[in-house]
Amino acid sequence: MRRFCGVVMALALALSPVGMAAAQAPIEGELTLITPVSKFIHDAALKAFADYAKERWNVVVKVNAIPAGTPIAYGRITEWKGRPEADIFWGGESALFEKLADQKLLQKLEISREAWDSIPSSIGKPKPIPLKDPEGYWVGTALEPYGLVWHPRKLQRLGVPNLRDWDDLLNPKLKGEVAQCAPTRSSSSNATYEVILSLHGEDKGWEWLKKLAANTGHFTARSRDVPNVVAKGEYAAGFAVPSYMAFEEKLAGFDIRYVAPKNAFVTPEPMAILAGSRNPKAARAFVEFLLTERGQRVFMERGLFPVTPKYKVQGPPGSTAELAVQFTGGIRSYFDGDVANVYDETVAAKRSEALKTRFRSDIEATWKK
Repeated sequence: MRRFCGVVMALALALSPVGMAAAQAPIEGELTLITPVSKFIHDAALKAFADYAKERWNVVVKVNAIPAGTPIAYGRITEWKGRPEADIFWGGESALFEKLADQKLLQKLEISREAWDSIPSSIGKPKPIPLKDPEGYWVGTALEPYGLVWHPRKLQRLGVPNLRDWDDLLNPKLKGEVAQCAPTRSSSSNATYEVILSLHGEDKGWEWLKKLAANTGHFTARSRDVPNVVAKGEYAAGFAVPSYMAFEEKLAGFDIRYVAPKNAFVTPEPMAILAGSRNPKAARAFVEFLLTERGQRVFMERGLFPVTPKYKVQGPPGSTAELAVQFTGGIRSYFDGDVANVYDETVAAKRSEALKTRFRSDIEATWKK
């Protein structure tokens, strides 16, 4: 009798307005990211999506973000073993997304064909940078170079010209004046170490990185801290800085300069839905939203670049979009010209652990001495 009553109550609830609304809701009412992407970006993206969901479906989505450096985020996802505490992994090197897919810890995106086809398969020569996974497990959301920052007045006092290329950081006058984040803690540093190794070869590349370490006065806890300590004048220059992190300091009123040297790695800021996600419909809707003009505008006004050729960074005079164009050297779209790239996705994936091990032994263990 109790079982019968339970069935009747469940059926009544399902047929009630509340039950039917829940069953027919186009997306769930919650979404959680785990991401190394700065709060400056992920908060704006989540708010824009929440507004969009309310407008389009009249669904109030509770949005959350778990901030974590890329290696830490990757480790937590593997520890969850398919029972994740987040729905989406966003940001970092695509090589890690490939490893997660191999472990069956990602689910296929299954976004609309229009959204998927709007993004080219790759960008850059001679080594193409993939912008989406051929198997459909991850997709790029915005383009962002990892470059150099400097404090102009401090550089002037040291008698150092404005930075233009990687070798400028090896100037003896910059001894103790460079800030960087360890590649064991930051995907932007790891990718830029890979660029140096690809440019010079393994042996000469590590010699270059040791010279950089000799000029390094501080290894920050996060990549986000590198432009911050330079903007405040605590250090003269920073290595492997994502463009939007530097732009955030510019918007905060600091006199900081930025350049992406030739062959600077350009990340597509990959995004994937985690296998076992509790909110897969909301996750899929979030991915699709970010690839619309409205979603891309969130990035373009914060120092990132569109991941699709049909959009360009532009805005009225004095707007943050136009200031971003000026700050990053006049670039409106990375599809307007050739992108020089030596970063090899396959090599980087194979060398990832060896790179971190050698950093610990050759640089981290001796740097303080």
